[in-house]
Amino acid sequence: MRMLAASLALSLPVIFSACSNGVSHLSTIDAPAQNSYRLGPGDELRLAVFGFDQMANVYTVADNGDISLPLLGAIKADQRTPAELEAAISSQLLSRELATKPSVSVQVVKYRPIYILGEVQKPGQYPYVPGMTVTTAVAIAGGYTFRASTKMAAVTRSGTDVERRADAVTKIMPGDTIRVPEAWF
Repeated sequence: MRMLAASLALSLPVIFSACSNGVSHLSTIDAPAQNSYRLGPGDELRLAVFGFDQMANVYTVADNGDISLPLLGAIKADQRTPAELEAAISSQLLSRELATKPSVSVQVVKYRPIYILGEVQKPGQYPYVPGMTVTTAVAIAGGYTFRASTKMAAVTRSGTDVERRADAVTKIMPGDTIRVPEAWF
């Protein structure tokens, strides 16, 4: 009897680890830094340059990370903040002697979408909304299925291939992929 109890005690961790939902072993995702949004392919930007009406327009960051501007040509936008892009455009205007004191404004009009997969009613691509959390993303996707793990999800941050654990209040960023796993018990 004692031998059976010892054998069961040793096998229980193996049984329970086999029932893992594939998320609990992941390290926790870091919270995004305040005002650190980095532009990426698919973002739509409104650009205004004082005195250069021909540049005032809405531009989409291309797959290669560039935007193409009149007078300046291709400018790298990928992985820059809107303020860094403003400075890069100002620098180009100064270096080409097109303006002495350029005043540039860049605003994100439309963020790249998020993707939600797994145990939600309507998996797919959805528009990003500032302030979005895992819970709001799941709500937009129609809610959890009856098999879903509602305590945690896996998030792959745009620009990385690393999946991290997230809870219901984790902030989501544009381009993130959220995977809601199946609950095992």
